[in-house]
Amino acid sequence: MGVSSADLQRAGLLMSLGAGQFAIGLTIAQAFHPGFNVSHDFLGDLGLGPMALPFNASIALFGLALLAASPFLFRGVRGRGLAIAVALAGIGALGFGLIPATDADELVHTLFSFLAFIFGAVSAIVAFGILRPPLRYVSAGLGTVSLIALGLLVTHTYVPILDRGWAEQLIVWPILLWAVTAGGAFFARSVLAHEGATSTGPRSA
Repeated sequence: MGVSSADLQRAGLLMSLGAGQFAIGLTIAQAFHPGFNVSHDFLGDLGLGPMALPFNASIALFGLALLAASPFLFRGVRGRGLAIAVALAGIGALGFGLIPATDADELVHTLFSFLAFIFGAVSAIVAFGILRPPLRYVSAGLGTVSLIALGLLVTHTYVPILDRGWAEQLIVWPILLWAVTAGGAFFARSVLAHEGATSTGPRSA
């Protein structure tokens, strides 16, 4: 499908800005939430206290940014896998922010969190086929680290310095780093594979 470079640039800008503002929001929420223990506490705990509004708003905005980016990715690359994975990750992040982990909504909140975690990591791995080296290897590596950390979290496989909180941090931060770096690459379009096509030609995934 033919597409102008504006589609990838818009997708990249949305991804980078969305992930960047959430990284800032997450850092601030962790710093000012009373008694928050990065090593042990879940990120969902930030959505229930004095920092609930900025944290929930920040992650919801990240989800909206991913959802807004997905149609541009759908038109901007030949393969549809990345656009679908990014959209599902966006739905998960949006739900994570809109439905805090209260007792009544904990199961729904958890389902949205896993949707964001799984498809955020999958997005980074799928992007391997779109990005040029060395960024493609960085992208796949970040997605792999995130999935491994998710496996540790699900199986409760912790070590003294890697409690459940750190496991969740190792899921989220690689996804944020990927969204910022890959988004920048999409915006610049200088490290995309098969760049020999014209600016209005098809993009390969």
